[in-house]
Amino acid sequence: MVKYAVICASNQNRSMEAHYVLNKHGFDVASFGTGTMVRLPGPAIDKPNIYPFGTPYDKVYQELKERDATLYTRNGLLNMLDRNRSVKDAPQKWHEQQDEFDVIITCEERCYDAVIEDLTARGQTHQSRTHVINVDIRDNHEDASIGGQAILNLVQKLDESIDIDADIGDIVEQFGKDYPNLPVLYSVNFF
Repeated sequence: MVKYAVICASNQNRSMEAHYVLNKHGFDVASFGTGTMVRLPGPAIDKPNIYPFGTPYDKVYQELKERDATLYTRNGLLNMLDRNRSVKDAPQKWHEQQDEFDVIITCEERCYDAVIEDLTARGQTHQSRTHVINVDIRDNHEDASIGGQAILNLVQKLDESIDIDADIGDIVEQFGKDYPNLPVLYSVNFF
């Protein structure tokens, strides 16, 4: 079975939507963030809610609900956190994990760059190939939902392949044609 990772900046919205959808369809998937801290919208644009990676989704849910249930219900954060806590305990930082994945899907170009930089810095000592694909998804609830379904479609096509290494270029190219509003990047890297 192919092992997948989905990655965004905070392991909250885009990567967790994809994780949720892929998990629901039986795929072997983990999710991570590449940021320094988990950042969530706050009461004002200059007042985000900031948490360290590893802070349980349930704890964040309870804190935001106590702080202002109306605001965080209206902006979708409580619903998002409720989904997240049904998938896993807490957001995880990409740079702190040591697992190897066959396919890594990032949701933003700066996350794609961070993953490739990290893989290179690890020294590629295992010579284990990984395919890194970026599907550029705007960080809002609606686009995360659309992006999660698009990533499901991509993963289903990869899963149908008898030889991912040989077929992935064509699959990614077709994905770009099928989803022109979700710019895509692709590279082969090593663990």
